Amino acid sequence: MKLYNSMLSPYSARVRIALYAKNLPCEITTAPGGTGSAEFKRLNPIGKVPALEDAGAVIVESEVICEYLEDRYPAPALMPADPVARARVRTLSRFGDLYLAPPMTALFGQLSPTTRDAKIVAERLAELATRLDQLEALLVAEPFAAGKELTLADCTLCPHFFFLTRILPMVGGPSPFEGRPKTARVGDAVAKHPAVARVLAEMGAAFAERMGSAAR
Repeated sequence: MKLYNSMLSPYSARVRIALYAKNLPCEITTAPGGTGSAEFKRLNPIGKVPALEDAGAVIVESEVICEYLEDRYPAPALMPADPVARARVRTLSRFGDLYLAPPMTALFGQLSPTTRDAKIVAERLAELATRLDQLEALLVAEPFAAGKELTLADCTLCPHFFFLTRILPMVGGPSPFEGRPKTARVGDAVAKHPAVARVLAEMGAAFAERMGSAAR
C-alpha cells in the first residue's frame, strides 16, 4: 500500500489518521514529479493528493479513501454499526469539508499583515464563527465527535482544528474552542489519541518549516 501525500494537507492528514488508527503498513511518499505533473496524473488524473495505491487500484479523494480503508480493513472500526450513528459520522465529515474548510482556506492568504485585506478577514471570521457554532450543535462529544470512539468524523475535523487554532490568532480571531465546550472537549479528546497525536506532530513540524521558510 502506498499513500501519495503532503504532510501539511488536511486531506492527506485525515487519511494518515485512519491508516495509523488501523495500524496498516503503508509507504507514505510525495507525488512523483509533484502534484499536477504528467507523471502523477497518470496515477491520479485530478493531479491532487492524497491518492492511495492498494491492491492494484488507485483510490482518490480523501473521503473516498477513508471509506475504502474502512470497507477493506474494517478492524478496528472507524465507523459505528448503527445506521443513524453512521449517518452522523458522515454528516460531521461533510460539514468539515463543505462548511469549515472554505472560509478557513480563504484566511491562508491573509496571514501577512503587509498584504492583509481587513474586509476579507472580517467576513471570513464571521463566517467561521457561524460555522463553528453550527458544528457545536452537531457534535456528540462523548468525548469524540460522534460518540465514545474515534471515527472518520474525527479524522476529518482534527486537521481543521489544527489549522484553526494556529491561523485564527494570527489574523486577530479567537480560539475556535472559545465558548464552545463540546468542540473543546472533542479537540482535547482527539488530540490525545495516539494516531491523531502522531499526525499532529507531523503537521506541526511541517507547519513550522513552512512558516520558517516564509519568514526568510
